[in-house]
Amino acid sequence: MSVEAQSEAKDYVEVLKERRSVRGFLPKEIPADVLTKVFQTAQLSPSNCNTQPWNVYVASGEKCDQIRKKMVETAMEMKPMEPAFGMIPDFKEEYRDRQVECAYALYNTMGIERGDKMGRSMAMLRNFEFFDAPHVAFIGMPKSFGIINGVDVGMYLQTLLLSMQYHGIASCAQGALSYYPEVVKEAFDISDDIGILVGISFGYEDESVVANKTRTTRDNLENVATFI
Repeated sequence: MSVEAQSEAKDYVEVLKERRSVRGFLPKEIPADVLTKVFQTAQLSPSNCNTQPWNVYVASGEKCDQIRKKMVETAMEMKPMEPAFGMIPDFKEEYRDRQVECAYALYNTMGIERGDKMGRSMAMLRNFEFFDAPHVAFIGMPKSFGIINGVDVGMYLQTLLLSMQYHGIASCAQGALSYYPEVVKEAFDISDDIGILVGISFGYEDESVVANKTRTTRDNLENVATFI
């Protein structure tokens, strides 16, 4: 491997290590040319038979604020959640352990006690406020598509998150932003055959936000991978 290739590989690993979920953003907007570069890079993501099943909807500025307001109102009204592809499953065993560890890390950093239902509810509501991010993106795919296409969208999502990180942009991928798809469909005039899979709040990190000090761990390789 050449020195240049080694340098590029190291840069990639650093970007991967640095990327994390950020839950507090500055009001500063991302320049339009940088925004274009980020999404152009993400478009290089691979997919089965090159179908590129992702449909991407990005809102900034006033449009972002309008969707944010509607999302919060909908959540506050306790309207039924109607995600196009189902809710998060009931995690068990090691998956449940990792979920609990993640929740503990976040709530402990924020000073929210286990029995503080109001505090946890307010923390959940922050999802629909996009953590004050000046930009939000929603990613969907045709409802007729299945799990293999969902895998493609997952690869696109990771490519997009790393592209953002490379350009100095913080992000938080949020399954919660798929809970009220009608808000998104109305804002972007999306046809009924497209379902929203995930949303991403993104912008420049506000380092003064306590939640941004949260750090999570990853399991040991031998617990997740088998080599024969």
